[in-house]
Amino acid sequence: MDKQRLIPLIVATALFMENMDSTVIATSLPAIAADIGTSPLTLKLAITSYLLSLAVFIPASGWTADRFGARMVFSIAIGVFMIGSIGCALSQNVTHFVIARILQGMGGAMMTPVGRLVLLRSIDKSALVNAMTWVTVPALVGPVIGPPLGGFITTYFSWHWIFLINIPIGLLGIFMAMKYIDPIKSDDPERFDLYGLVLAGIGLAGIAFGLSVAGLNLLPWPIIAGLVAIGTISMTLYVMHAKRTGSPVLDFSLLRLSTMRASIIGGFLFRLGIGALPFLLPLLMQEGFGLTPFQSGLVTFASAVGAMGMKTLAARIIRAFGFRYMMTVNAVISAVFLAACALFTVTTPLLLIFIILVVGGFFRSLQFTAINTVAYAEVEPAQMSRATTLVSVNQQLAISAGVAVGAFSVESTMLYQHVTELSAGVFPPAFLVVAIISAASAYFFWQMPDDAGHEISGRKVVEISSRKGAEKAATKKAASEGTEDARDQRLG
Repeated sequence: MDKQRLIPLIVATALFMENMDSTVIATSLPAIAADIGTSPLTLKLAITSYLLSLAVFIPASGWTADRFGARMVFSIAIGVFMIGSIGCALSQNVTHFVIARILQGMGGAMMTPVGRLVLLRSIDKSALVNAMTWVTVPALVGPVIGPPLGGFITTYFSWHWIFLINIPIGLLGIFMAMKYIDPIKSDDPERFDLYGLVLAGIGLAGIAFGLSVAGLNLLPWPIIAGLVAIGTISMTLYVMHAKRTGSPVLDFSLLRLSTMRASIIGGFLFRLGIGALPFLLPLLMQEGFGLTPFQSGLVTFASAVGAMGMKTLAARIIRAFGFRYMMTVNAVISAVFLAACALFTVTTPLLLIFIILVVGGFFRSLQFTAINTVAYAEVEPAQMSRATTLVSVNQQLAISAGVAVGAFSVESTMLYQHVTELSAGVFPPAFLVVAIISAASAYFFWQMPDDAGHEISGRKVVEISSRKGAEKAATKKAASEGTEDARDQRLG
């Protein structure tokens, strides 16, 4: 197998673990919460702590890979993620569970961005869309089998075992990485920006954690406001610091590139809305409709089925329409299918829910492929490690914000309706809110130039071929007309 397929498949091992892990937890959240004596919304801290851990440690991933070698960092990160998974399985209370999830986040913070960096440095830009597809297809197997498998284990066995699935997968990933990935290492790594990492870490953690707990009544409002304020001040100080250093951990100067700017800002809004779906949907199915975790998993895995179907067509669709037009229209279409979840009731046929989720997953997957790929369209090779770091931080913060907005919307609806228990009636406003936010991303995708990412999508080649074909046809037509004129003159 050539490297354009083998390397993406190895990187996909890490994505497989992360994606399956997150979907399994979302499906099994009510059962885990009941077992360790807390509420599903409170246990959202486990999801949030993982995402925050990712956000805090991802900024160090690019420099670490350059300094110690991508292969070694990638393999160690998988090992750390496995240890965190074992910790989750052994947890007896919320504190233990949150600590184990933070450890998983530390491993995940290095796995995905470093793996993506290996991919970008190993594969030509013209083949990047297909490479990203190869990365994403195996990774989507996790969400496909995660909900029904997690639901089955939780319903008929114990939730503790769902985390142990990561162990054989991780061991396979480490073996493949050490055997087939070249020890890519920078000959002249940049100076590590420790001061910037501390400022960025405090800023990201303060803002994201403060927003996450705002709707849970876990902390007094003055403390929440203080967390957000400290995070905002720290990020402001970091932005000022980043302008003065030559090697910032988060390089915001990359936002000058139109495709990167659209991917970061538009991608954040799109992911924020879609990121709430894996959190809201299992809760609606189990707490609102009374389904078992296994039944809920069988329904919610439909989104991943649709995503799998899109991967074979993504490159062709992007090549046919171009990034700008396709991403703008598709953002709105995806948001419509997200909003459709607000119409689900106890009497809605499960087959209809399944179809809506499959088709919605089809369009969401296309958008994610485009967002992940177009970000690097204008990035120079020397800037790749900074670019992967910035994209990864943005991606994780968006998902964290999505979960926070979803939970906050549900909590607000419960307060408005004066109810204390989760029911199907408190979920529709949350789906509408996150759908509107996702739709707003279309504006930023439309701001890209018409030819954005043509070198990556292959559309430039198609257009050149079309022009050559048109020129050839015109030349042939002119020659034919000239021959006819000559013949007419001879006959005359």
